[in-house]
Amino acid sequence: MKDKPLKTVSLDEIIDKHIGEPGTPKREAFDNELRLDLLGEAIKQARKERNLTQEELGQLVGVKKAQISKIENSLTDARFETIMKVFKALNAKVSFDVELLNQTVKLA
Repeated sequence: MKDKPLKTVSLDEIIDKHIGEPGTPKREAFDNELRLDLLGEAIKQARKERNLTQEELGQLVGVKKAQISKIENSLTDARFETIMKVFKALNAKVSFDVELLNQTVKLA
């Protein structure tokens, strides 16, 4: 009996199949959680590169160590203002894109 050749699939195909197509509520929740995980990991990496403990970063930002831990581990929906303070304390440049769905925005 011959072995069947393995079919190669992309990560996107697996996510579409098991989580849902882009635009579905389950997929949107998954994508948002993934973005929060990536944000937390970026903060953690930047903090470590600057040889700061979570407590030291918290002191720079004005929050407790536990809040920094929660942000790094995506265990909280931190306020945008707090996230920006964290990046400012880390001397990190922040840029992001805003996409308005079903709207046209013209800047004069």
